[in-house]
Amino acid sequence: MIYGISIICLLLSFVVAYFGRNRSMTFWGYFFASLILTPLVGALLVIVSKEREEKNT
Repeated sequence: MIYGISIICLLLSFVVAYFGRNRSMTFWGYFFASLILTPLVGALLVIVSKEREEKNT
C-alpha cells in the first residue's frame, strides 16, 4: 500500500514539474518542491509563480 502512494506522489510531482518547466524555479525546482512539500503545495507554487523571461541574445 505504501508503495502505491509513493508512486502516485512521485508521478504527481512529475506532472507538477512539467507544468512548472517555464516558470521561475524550472522543472527540477518544482519537482523537488513537490516531493518535499506534497504535489498539492507544488501545484500552488506553480500557479502563483511568474513565467520565466527569455533572454534575447
